Amino acid sequence: MEENEHTIFVGSKPFMNYVTGVVMQFTTQNADQVVVKARGKFISKAVDIAEVASKRFLEGQVEIGKIATSSEEFKNKEGRQVRVSTIELNMLKK
Repeated sequence: MEENEHTIFVGSKPFMNYVTGVVMQFTTQNADQVVVKARGKFISKAVDIAEVASKRFLEGQVEIGKIATSSEEFKNKEGRQVRVSTIELNMLKK
């Protein structure tokens, strides 16, 4: 997947910080597309962020386009190989 300058990486910040970030990308940055990325336990939060942004704050202006899922493998702190699921939600201006 190509890197997009309008990408939101979901982590442990408060939920509304991410929703505001998505809305700001479309409104003040005039982005045509915003990608919401998350992995592991933050996947459900990413889905909620995309839904709230598109259905409550940018209703009729933005839609969720392509959704890509994958997994990444890496070594954790204990040195074990672990695999974690990832998601990319492409949000598109209508």
